[in-house]
Amino acid sequence: MTLPKLTLVGRWLAPLSVALTLTPAHALEVGDVAPDFTLPASDGNSYRLSDYKGKQAVVLAWFPKAYTYGCTIECKSLAENGHRIREFDVTYFMASVDPLLDTKGFAAETGADFPLLSDEGKSVARAYGVLHDKGYARRHTFYIDKDGKIMKIDTDVRPETSAQDMIDNLAKLGVARRSESKQTP
Repeated sequence: MTLPKLTLVGRWLAPLSVALTLTPAHALEVGDVAPDFTLPASDGNSYRLSDYKGKQAVVLAWFPKAYTYGCTIECKSLAENGHRIREFDVTYFMASVDPLLDTKGFAAETGADFPLLSDEGKSVARAYGVLHDKGYARRHTFYIDKDGKIMKIDTDVRPETSAQDMIDNLAKLGVARRSESKQTP
């Protein structure tokens, strides 16, 4: 059996069709409205992004897998520097597609003083375009303003400096410090 020869157009379209199936229909960009979510967290509560609209900026830091080397370093960095991050009028979360039980244990082990979100169904990770084809979340951090719009997407997160990078980004993005904010903490 001989295979048909690909025409010039066919040779061009075949790789394109493969690329299109691997990319989300619309990748999120700065200025887009961040997809809303409600997710359970390590502290026993559930958090909904829309609850912060009009009130406070939100940082959503996706991480690949609880109990792994880089994720442990990142979570500990944020926990050890939480007092500095909370100087800004922001709520911040780490999020993964790990089961809630793993998220709770990982938060306890790393001393996380902020909620770790569990997207076990992976729908929010898909909506944010961070779900890797191997089933884990990519290490990307989303900075969302009070209006629910994405201000920055950091796709080059370094676990060792994640807290300092978050602090620097919040300052560069002009997120108010709590003392400057008209809200009560």
